[in-house]
Amino acid sequence: MSTPDKEASSQQADLEALVAQAIAIQPRAWAPYSRFFVGAAVWGEGQVFSGVNVENASFGLTICAERAAITAAVASGVTQLTAVAVCTQTQASPPSSPCGACRQVLREFAADPRTFRVIAVNPDGARREWTLAELLPDSFSGAELP
Repeated sequence: MSTPDKEASSQQADLEALVAQAIAIQPRAWAPYSRFFVGAAVWGEGQVFSGVNVENASFGLTICAERAAITAAVASGVTQLTAVAVCTQTQASPPSSPCGACRQVLREFAADPRTFRVIAVNPDGARREWTLAELLPDSFSGAELP
């Protein structure tokens, strides 16, 4: 039988695995223009899905790592996500939070934005955490559409 302590320990282990995947995949990013390499991993239905940013010479066509990871989840049939870890390689600044567009796309697939965890890290061990509701208060969702 599961106890609250075991569940919390299991959830923390899941989040640490998510962070490890974001760090591991970050070097695969394609960022020849900005040199801003990002790796992301999302957690949904007991599975981890990862992605990297892929830049294009036409900057507007760049794909963010968070959206690449979400796309991998959706392509696998997973549409209810509970956490994202984002790894950025930044010098002299804290790990970066997801951009506004990624926050909105995360909201589309967040099981609950009040408990959805957003973890930003860098390979040096710096870490920041929020809920999605903290990063995107009063968010818009499909529930508001007719």
